[in-house]
Amino acid sequence: MLTRIRANTDLVIAQLGPQSGIPGFGRNRESLAFVEQFIERTRSCGLGSVARENMAAVFGCFLGECVIAAYGGEWEEYEGTWCVRFANGTMAFPFAKVCKLVENGLEGGDSIVSFYRVVPFILTR
Repeated sequence: MLTRIRANTDLVIAQLGPQSGIPGFGRNRESLAFVEQFIERTRSCGLGSVARENMAAVFGCFLGECVIAAYGGEWEEYEGTWCVRFANGTMAFPFAKVCKLVENGLEGGDSIVSFYRVVPFILTR
């Protein structure tokens, strides 16, 4: 699974990096903000359930890798789903967060950039 996570992340970088106009597009906040807007634009086209699931899977990998690059942690399977576990035992669930964004959009309060930004506060608990 880790190979697939990294391959999906590399796919996002290869496909969206050139479209973004962001120098150094990769596992960082600025790139994540572009991905969030890409998801918003794409979801407004009325995706079917399979497309939504695929989108959540691919961009969940990217979100998790961005979190790990910025704050540490490592991928771990927990109760049948993949999460990022930090040194203090706290876990983040990037696939679930991207799924919520795909389903509810930013108007539903499901920003992946906010998810990314709140991680340091969770780690200090």
